[in-house]
Amino acid sequence: MKISVRFTAAVHTLLCIQYFEKNYRVTSDFISASTGVNAVIIRKILLQLQKAGLVETAAGIGGSHLAKKTDEITLLSIYNAINEGEEEREVFNFHPNPNPKCPVGQNIHLVLDPALEAAQKAMEAELAKTTIADLLKKLP
Repeated sequence: MKISVRFTAAVHTLLCIQYFEKNYRVTSDFISASTGVNAVIIRKILLQLQKAGLVETAAGIGGSHLAKKTDEITLLSIYNAINEGEEEREVFNFHPNPNPKCPVGQNIHLVLDPALEAAQKAMEAELAKTTIADLLKKLP
């Protein structure tokens, strides 16, 4: 799964919800104003986060709330929520047609796949170490 801007927008969304919910109704329009991302995309992100059990959104009057404690929401859980159902599940995607008659083309997966898989696992392990609580501590 490629890392799209939806991932960072989702992290920003969760931080906004926690940071502002006591004083404001945190709607998709509110989050859109903070992120600079179109409210339609924010609504899609909120639906993905809701499906993953990370947020709850009130119908009608609007407003979102975290469904878990901030120390239970890791960057990896957000990454997985945003990429749920994506066809490609890896960060690195291969060019589709390496030449099977070429000694490099016919062996590219053999020589490169292990390094890319290790990089994917390392990235996921790093994302698992950071929570929304950790990021909130860094905000003023």
